[in-house]
Amino acid sequence: MQTININDFNQVSIHVGTILEVNEFPKARKPSWQLRIDFGPEMGIKQSSAQITHLYGMEDLIGRQVLAVCNFPTRQIANFFSEVLVLGLEQADGSVVLLQPERSVTNGLRVS
Repeated sequence: MQTININDFNQVSIHVGTILEVNEFPKARKPSWQLRIDFGPEMGIKQSSAQITHLYGMEDLIGRQVLAVCNFPTRQIANFFSEVLVLGLEQADGSVVLLQPERSVTNGLRVS
């Protein structure tokens, strides 16, 4: 594994947000949800595509806080523009467990 320094880490902007809306994404190559996530008043609402359908139903995600990288360039996936990368842990079977704070916090807080 390559090591990085604190300046490298500080360039990655990871923030917490609350999922407001979940929609099906039939045009994605792999099963995915389209998410609308509230990152607070400074960052606003962003959208993301997430391959988390194996463990999370649409109803399970509304109101859930997640961590996301917010300073990657927007990425087009089929007909959808993903603005943030929701973070998770990929298990051996390919399913993804979401990273989230262990208690409710203010949307927009940055990981430090």
